[in-house]
Amino acid sequence: MRKHKRQLSRWRVSALLFLLMIGQVVLAGQGKLLETAGLTQVEGSGGGGIVPWATISGYDSRDETSASIFNALVFLDDYRLHSWGGSIGLFDRVEMSFARQNLNLSSSGGEIRQNIFGLKTRLYGDLIYTFLPQISVGGQHKRLIDGAIASAVGAKNRSSGTDFYIAATKVHLGAVGGYNLIWNLAARATKANQLGLLGYGGGKNNDYQVMLEGSVGVLLSRNWAIGYEYRQKPNNLVGVKEDDWQDFFATYIPNKRFNLTLAWTQLGDIAGAKNQNGFYLSATGYLW
Repeated sequence: MRKHKRQLSRWRVSALLFLLMIGQVVLAGQGKLLETAGLTQVEGSGGGGIVPWATISGYDSRDETSASIFNALVFLDDYRLHSWGGSIGLFDRVEMSFARQNLNLSSSGGEIRQNIFGLKTRLYGDLIYTFLPQISVGGQHKRLIDGAIASAVGAKNRSSGTDFYIAATKVHLGAVGGYNLIWNLAARATKANQLGLLGYGGGKNNDYQVMLEGSVGVLLSRNWAIGYEYRQKPNNLVGVKEDDWQDFFATYIPNKRFNLTLAWTQLGDIAGAKNQNGFYLSATGYLW
């Protein structure tokens, strides 16, 4: 009964977030060009679906602030991941974010929950107007609510951990047959097992490792973008393999208040379940 109540509560949250996204009467910040705010990744930071970008969430200019909310669902063969939250952008310089993740273990009926607090700051550059890419640094502090499974699979730390990353993002106007090209490259120092949902560190490794992450996309019009993402993952646990992640995405951005992303994800082995592939659906709404 408690499990069904949790699931009903999550779907109510999803419905509320979606209604807020599509029912806004206020305009998002007007400072940035359409599409240059990026999306929201599954850990709550501004970026792609699985990779943070150097972009600051929202359309605020350097004398504005912004706020956004997001809702994401990942449907895999043996798991369901629901991630939701929001972020604040300050003067196109600082981003503060929060995400709640709920991983449903479909085969066993269990659940793993995690809170993620993010902070990012832009160090240099602009996506379009500077020769060098926009560069940002950030951190994601993750607090695991349910640590029993992390302990069972051999994680050294089943309570909390922090990832640190640096990202560079650039748009090249008309670079692909007249269409705009966007790319992003990030390096992440992490101990997290499966984003932290299986704890941090393990019998193979308990030190920070630097993982590379990247995205490339083509802006087909003012409203559509397609692309590919790749995320290198650590492999810390003994007997529980962790594979790199990748996805192919399509994003619809009708205006500066809302965007919708659909992706096909290939996440490899997760907690002993092999070849976890499926669809990723995410929506972001900009409150101001």
